[in-house]
Amino acid sequence: MTSQKKLKLSKKRIITIIAAISENRVLGNENKLIWHLPEDLKRFKRLTSGHAIIMGRKTFESLPKALPDRHNIVVTKNKQFSAEGVTACHSLIEAIEASGDDLQPFIIGGGQIYQQAIKLADKIELTKIYKSFDGDVFFPKIDSKLWYLDKEEQHEHSNLKYSYLTYLKISK
Repeated sequence: MTSQKKLKLSKKRIITIIAAISENRVLGNENKLIWHLPEDLKRFKRLTSGHAIIMGRKTFESLPKALPDRHNIVVTKNKQFSAEGVTACHSLIEAIEASGDDLQPFIIGGGQIYQQAIKLADKIELTKIYKSFDGDVFFPKIDSKLWYLDKEEQHEHSNLKYSYLTYLKISK
C-alpha cells in the first residue's frame, strides 16, 4: 500500500450538517430564509469554503447561483437536471461519494436532505434562533440518545437572540 493511500485511510471523514433553525425547528418558508443574520452568513461561508456542500434541488434554486469556492453538489430525482458549477447526484449517498477526498463535506439543506443526513452525519453545526416562526420546512429533531452538545456560543443581532451549537454523534 502506498504512503498516500495509508494517509487517506488514516483520516476520518466528518460528514457535517449545517443549518439555521428557529425555536420551533423552522428552516424556512416558501423556499426562503426568514431571518437575516449577517454574522451567521459569514460563519457559514467561513466553515464551508473549500469544502463540498450537498443540498437538495429546491435549496439550490433558492440561491442566486452555485456558491463560490465550494464544490456544489445537488441531490435531485430529476435525471435531466444540470446547472453551471454543480455536480448533480440522485441520492444522498451518491452525493457524499461525489465529494471525493473532502474530509468534511457539509450538508446544507433542505428539510428532506437533513432528514436523510441526520442518520449519516457525524457533526451538526446549528444556529438556533430563540424565536418561533411560521414556516413550511422543518429541521429533524436531534435525539439526545444519539447526539451530545459539544459547544455553545450565544449571540444577539437586532434584538434577536441566537446561539451557535455544535453537536457530535455519540460513539457506540
